[in-house]
Amino acid sequence: MSPRSNDSTRGSGQEATPPAGAPPAAKTPRPPSAAGRVDALRRFAAAARRGRGAHLASCAVLLAVAMTAGAVAVGGDGRDAARAVPGVSRAVSADVLLRGDLDTAIRSLQTHVRQQPRDFGAWAALGFTQVERARTDGDPSRYTRAERALARSLALRPGNDQALAGQAALAAARHDFAAALDHADRALERNPYSERALCSRIDALVELGRYAEAAKAAAVADRRRPGVPVFTRYAYVRELRGDVRTARRVLHRALDSAAGPADVAYVATALGNLERGQGRYDTALRHYARALAADDAYLPALEGRARAQAADGDRAGAITTLEQVVARSPLPGPLVALGELYEDRGDRAKAREQYALVDAWTALARAGGVDVDLDTALAAADHGDTAEALRAARAAWDRRRTVHTADALAWALHRAGRSAEALPYARRATATGYRDAAFLHHRGMIEKAAGQDRAARASLTAALRLNPGFSPLGARAARAALEDLEAAR
Repeated sequence: MSPRSNDSTRGSGQEATPPAGAPPAAKTPRPPSAAGRVDALRRFAAAARRGRGAHLASCAVLLAVAMTAGAVAVGGDGRDAARAVPGVSRAVSADVLLRGDLDTAIRSLQTHVRQQPRDFGAWAALGFTQVERARTDGDPSRYTRAERALARSLALRPGNDQALAGQAALAAARHDFAAALDHADRALERNPYSERALCSRIDALVELGRYAEAAKAAAVADRRRPGVPVFTRYAYVRELRGDVRTARRVLHRALDSAAGPADVAYVATALGNLERGQGRYDTALRHYARALAADDAYLPALEGRARAQAADGDRAGAITTLEQVVARSPLPGPLVALGELYEDRGDRAKAREQYALVDAWTALARAGGVDVDLDTALAAADHGDTAEALRAARAAWDRRRTVHTADALAWALHRAGRSAEALPYARRATATGYRDAAFLHHRGMIEKAAGQDRAARASLTAALRLNPGFSPLGARAARAALEDLEAAR
């Protein structure tokens, strides 16, 4: 999935990896319902609020069990898993993966590796499929299962490119992009045409802020393995450099080449996100409708539709849709979006509950080995502890210097009352040509606080002109700030 830090983050239980000759694992317990998983997250958040924050790490382990009970059974997105390991049809039908049925794929692979414990390719496929499942169900504890399966594959066949590519995807999912780049490069030394490794390499370079190198990596991938996964990443690299026209053209090309429902849902959602970011809500909603016609349970499309509905004035419809999303996948992006919609309508108690769930999820994710500093900074700056937001933003910036971490650090500094210090980072967030209304809003508010009224008017006007409904609370604040600036002239 193309990385879009402001929309969702970019999504993880206990995978059985028995040694050769071990007896079959016990029957998998019945997974809890989606409502049960979110209820477990709510109980955890309530415990943290009651003052047991010092025990978050240990409680997160118990929360992982409560949320997963060993498995999660909701629909998923399997387009990349279907390509993960060539020739793995012995273990699981590629048709199952292409339909996006990751839970069926995981069960099939688990059965296969119990019967054929020395099949290194099946272990690699199982590890990669667990990574993909974690991205969709919001359960970071799945990453431990993935790690074990991939390690098993490498123990059986040291240096095999399938497992190395899986390790690259796992590291990227945990936001360890330096490791992701290293694993991807090692996989490509073995197999220069590994689609997964080529894609993970682009993702890692993007998330490390090495945009020129990412553009070159995307061009190489397009020559070697043209197709939907590469096209969408190529488009995102172009968008980050401000070339929306090329990004749109490439995504339409990808949609035309989409071979199955999973690819259609994926690319149509990417197009919807692109158009929504440009303030073209009707067009975005048509793309989301096409995605949901291909897969009516595709969560990124549902989230995108909700955000477009909110931007277009249908706040009630947006709340209904986002409630469906967070009931199945309580990730920080949709939780914050839903909380802000509740806050916008005056329901502060419900809003606070969503923000508390973000804290609970980040504790669980951190226990699963995920770097959550960027998620923490973005949520806490507006809806939590500003000191924690600044700590997290600085940590994220120290590890990877991207437009998103620059924006997060700028906003955290501003919210901490250090707007003059924030201004260079706000400028850096907008320096590549990437046009994001939230970035422009942050820059404008920082410029206003720093006494640069003329620049503030330009930035805030640009934000509202680009995407007037970018955030229910942010857009309102931008308009109010512009009114203050005009009154002071």
